[in-house]
Parts: sequence; C-alpha cells; structure tokens
Amino acid sequence: MKRVYNFNPGPATLPLEVLKEAQAEFLDFDGSGMSIIEISHRSKSYENVHNAAKSDILELMGLGNDYDVLFIQGGASLQFAMIPMNFATKKNPGFYVLSGTFSSNAYKEAKNLGVGEISASTKEENFCRVPRQDELSINSDAAYLHICNNNTIYGTEFHYIPETGKIPLFADMSSDMLSRPVDFKKFSLIYAGVQKNLGPAGVVIVVARKNFIEKSLETLPTMLRYDTFYNKNSLYNTPPAFSIYMVGKVAKWIKNCGGLAEMARRNSIKAKILYDAIDNSGGFYRGHAEKDSRSLMNVTFRLPSEDLEKKFVAEALENNLSGVKGHRSVGGMRASIYNAMPIDGAQALADFMDKFRKTNA
Repeated sequence: MKRVYNFNPGPATLPLEVLKEAQAEFLDFDGSGMSIIEISHRSKSYENVHNAAKSDILELMGLGNDYDVLFIQGGASLQFAMIPMNFATKKNPGFYVLSGTFSSNAYKEAKNLGVGEISASTKEENFCRVPRQDELSINSDAAYLHICNNNTIYGTEFHYIPETGKIPLFADMSSDMLSRPVDFKKFSLIYAGVQKNLGPAGVVIVVARKNFIEKSLETLPTMLRYDTFYNKNSLYNTPPAFSIYMVGKVAKWIKNCGGLAEMARRNSIKAKILYDAIDNSGGFYRGHAEKDSRSLMNVTFRLPSEDLEKKFVAEALENNLSGVKGHRSVGGMRASIYNAMPIDGAQALADFMDKFRKTNA
C-alpha cells in the first residue's frame, strides 16, 4: 500500500486510524450484515451513529443543551444563502468581514438578496491579513456579523474573536473547525463543510443556539429552513449517512487523542516547522500572509519564479508530498496541515523545502 503525505486543501487528509476502522467495518456495520451506506437512516444502528456524532461535537466544543448540531447538505456555499434568507432583512441586514474568497462569496449571496453590508475588507491588500477589531464597522441594527475564521486560499486566520456587543456573531469554520480551543459560546451560529478538516465531502455541520434555529420564516422553502433540520434532528429527508458516520469517527479520534488542546499543540508544531522553513530561507520562500494573521491550517508561500514553482510541485510529488500547489488566486504553494496531518509530514515537507532551496537558489 502506498500512502503519500496529502497536503490538499479539501477534500483533504483523514486520520489513518479512522480510514482503517471504516474499512474494517465497511461490509458489515454493527453486525447488520450490511454496509453503513446500505442501512436505513431510520434504523437504530444509524440513529446511534448520528446522535453520537452530535454529542461528541458539542462535547469537544464545550457547548451545552442551548446549542444543537445540524447536518445539512449543499456545502458551505448553500449556507452563504441560507443564513441571510433565514436571519437578515433589508431593515436588519447581515454585516460581512471580507478576508478572502469564501467570505466574499458569502457576502455576494446576501447582497444579491438585498440584505448584505460590508463591515471590513482587506481585498485591496490581496487578503494578506484579516481585519483588526478596530477596523470593523457594525451598525446597531445589524442582524449578525459574519466572518470566515480561516481563509484556506490565502493562508490567513482569525486569532481573535471579534467583539460585537449584542450583535450575533456567525462564523464559517470550514477549514479550522475543531483544530484548537475556541470560546465557541461567543458565536450564535457556526458552520463548517467537513471535507477540509473533519471528514469526506457531502455534509455541512451547523452548530447554533437553539433559540436562533428553532423557528424560521414559513415563507421559505422547506429545505432552506433551519427549523426543518432542527425539528427533525436532521432526518427530515435521507441524510448523507456515510459522511456523518465518518465525521463521528473523526470527532471520536480527536477525543481519544486528547481533545482540542492536543490538536492545537500538534498544529502549532506543524505550522512552526513550515513557517520557520519560509522565514529562514533568506527570501527564497516568501509567505503570503502577514505574520500576525498566519493560518495554522494552510501555509501559503511563493518561490522566486513560476518555473521554480512548477518544478517544486513536480519534485515534491516525486518525494510523496502531494497537493502542495497553491490556488490560482495566490499562486505558489499551499500546504494544508489539518488535524490529521502528522508532524512527520510537516517535517518531511520542510526538509524537502530546504533541499530544494539549496539546489535551486
């Protein structure tokens, strides 16, 4: 069996232990004689998987019974529309902090609905940092403030929680969900496409205060109402059972490893290894993100020329380092070092970076 170090931004690497566990029970789940992808979502076996995943996520986040976990399809991109449709109005618009592509896309959906306003933006700086607290503008009539906590494409991350007073705080945490301890109670709604840090593509986790999602506008289509998922325990229709099953296994793996504090310890070590390789390269490698906004999940950097960047990608793959090519918006390289990436993987990439620099400088 050949396994590479997978630095892809999503779908992304998953814990090997989780993959092996899923493989072992794939043909016969829970003694049913069927695969998890064959059993009924109304069965007791699946219900246990579903509810355990919810419980473990809330436990890891330190949240109580005033929050619920919803499993919704459509990716984070559907949440960009569902949020303003459910919570914003022309009188009480949603305010958006633009720190990258996905927060900009979220704002675009609200704007198209006529209910979106910009709180702050670093677009003119090519999103090399996240806006500071003193740059945020939030009207008192705002329905919410929306941020994207980690910007996968640009390699930036919020290292503070915006203070919003009485205005509810919403966050897209698709690429750093459950990667470190956060005071999640400061957020009224959090959503995350799981394919970056928590599982395979196919489901979005929405974690929200119950008093926010227990009643939606009756004029909205059924599948665009949060209360549809809340009132039916995300089982109104057939859920993406396999994705939820895998999310549950990853959540359990995080718990068994030591929880979010341990994830933060490992992720900080990996990030330091790679940022040191950039900072100590004498300018051969140039980081995109400003240092105080650097992501612990996605390390972005450029080389002296595009020809060298193409060579870097090709030779990295020859050394079992896959998925390091950067997004076209930034160019260069991007190493995604999510929870499941081992420290050895980050070290292997750093060692390759050092060797490549010495050969090509």
